[in-house]
Amino acid sequence: MNWAARWLNEAGHRWQDSGYPGLAGAAYAWAARLAPSWSVPWFNRGLLAKVERRWSDSLRFNRRAAELDPDDPPAWWNLGIAATATGQWKAARLAWTRYGIEIPPGEGPIEMDLGDVPIRIAPDSQAEVVWCRRIDPARAVVLSIPTAQSGHGCGDLILHDGAPNGSRRLDGHEVPVFDELEVLAPGKRHTFEVEVLAPGPADVADLETDQEDGVVAIEDWSAMRRLCQRCDLGTPHDHPAAGPADEWRPVRVLGVAAESERAARAAVDAWASRGPGRAFKTIECVLQREDSKPSS
Repeated sequence: MNWAARWLNEAGHRWQDSGYPGLAGAAYAWAARLAPSWSVPWFNRGLLAKVERRWSDSLRFNRRAAELDPDDPPAWWNLGIAATATGQWKAARLAWTRYGIEIPPGEGPIEMDLGDVPIRIAPDSQAEVVWCRRIDPARAVVLSIPTAQSGHGCGDLILHDGAPNGSRRLDGHEVPVFDELEVLAPGKRHTFEVEVLAPGPADVADLETDQEDGVVAIEDWSAMRRLCQRCDLGTPHDHPAAGPADEWRPVRVLGVAAESERAARAAVDAWASRGPGRAFKTIECVLQREDSKPSS
């Protein structure tokens, strides 16, 4: 192995870890030039491009890394992510297959049912873990109603990484949390913040299940809790209660995802009419989709 290429590759790692991606990229490029048959600098160039969301570069670099070392699973995985991000479905299908994933036959976008997974959206700013339906190894549709601060909405199609970063529990089992890479396509539903009066927990449970065949989604935002870093990046654990246990607060703040304010109001009004003491107080659109008006 060319000693200069190895030194430059290691220097690239140090510069990347120290926050100098430009120097790191140059070091990896020189290492690849000095050792043209060595796959590692090409993989590192592809990984750096992935971190910087330069998907065409990541696709090119990871493709070269996989050509030089066809038995390197991480190169195929990152190639699959980059190909998915750029809509290169032939390359994506090949990458996932070479990684060892059974992909349905076809030529266009991959449609699979890989179950529900928790994904950390906006991981570099307003990080929030939401539940999503995974439709292929690197794409998922948001099922939860993210808070407006995240800039995300129910129904967003997102690209996610494949390295687990924490875990959550689903049906009694631990499932890995993946980090979002970017939004590929926004959903159609606006997000509304609704304040209601709910006399007891059963009233909120009734509201959350009354979703008009999927037209409207509702979550009790008052029940959300902010996790400590250990919980967020690992497995959530118990914390001492901040106040009296089992104390119910009748005034609840709900997140409602709907294609119009009219649909959101109709769902909450129907809920309020079915039980004593229930009331619809206020509604505000906190995330508006650009292609339509929330009141339409």
